Amino acid sequence: MAPVVPARMSAPWEPDHRFVTSDGTALHVVDNGPRDADVTTVLVHGWTLDHTSWDHVAPALPGRVLRYDHRGHGGSAASSAEAATIERCADDLAELIAARVPTGRIVLAGHSMGGMTIMALAEQHPALLDRVAGIVLVNTSSGGLSGTRLGLPGVWGRAFVAGERASNRQIARLRRPQLLQRTRVLRPGLRWLLFGKQPLWRDVASSAVMVGRCNPVAMVAFRSSLDAHDRVKSLKQFGGIPAVVLAGGADRLTPARHARIIADEVTHAELVIYPGAGHMLPMERSREVTAHITALL
Repeated sequence: MAPVVPARMSAPWEPDHRFVTSDGTALHVVDNGPRDADVTTVLVHGWTLDHTSWDHVAPALPGRVLRYDHRGHGGSAASSAEAATIERCADDLAELIAARVPTGRIVLAGHSMGGMTIMALAEQHPALLDRVAGIVLVNTSSGGLSGTRLGLPGVWGRAFVAGERASNRQIARLRRPQLLQRTRVLRPGLRWLLFGKQPLWRDVASSAVMVGRCNPVAMVAFRSSLDAHDRVKSLKQFGGIPAVVLAGGADRLTPARHARIIADEVTHAELVIYPGAGHMLPMERSREVTAHITALL
């Protein structure tokens, strides 16, 4: 992996919350708290979501908190299909940290694809881990997601996989405003797919809005990157860093067995599984997630 080139990056504290990566993609950034904090928490969101998925957590964290939208997500610029990969997201994260948090200790918290991005960061930029004071991996996986059937049995599982592929071909043809217009229709499906028992309807609604803000081309391309994600070996890079692995007992996208695999590899990590919770722990169990991150600070 070539070293990160800081060319074309934004000035560190642009008022419009804009950061331009080395390949020219503008990312939307939200940076709160004192710039001279001893430790900065960096929150990395999941696939099809954006930085607002951490809205229940970020305001309750002490010190400085840095959030941003992945390329092709939220308020960030669209991404080509070729650049919509977990590997590129890891480079984006490394560049953002180099520009915005050049010194001091960091706590990294990643939800779903955000956790996978942190694993890729360890693989591609291992020297950065010398500054990491703690890692929180939420509803995520180190691999084995290809062809997932969401726990559906037999013919139903196969039908889901086939249906998803067909849907992806249709989604890739949409424009972002067209996808956003469909968010109300998405709510029941997202309620079943993302959440566990008795979620707040406002959380379901806000999740649908986040999905609607995702660039359709990036959404489909990142799905392929999720299938290819295999970073069990990179977990060894977290040795010696305080780590917490959080999972929902009713998570359909990254079931608890994925969290157990991560915890087995990061042998010193604390593993916590919340029965009845789904894939959206930053919303469903926001107080608990906040407490775990704060403990590392």
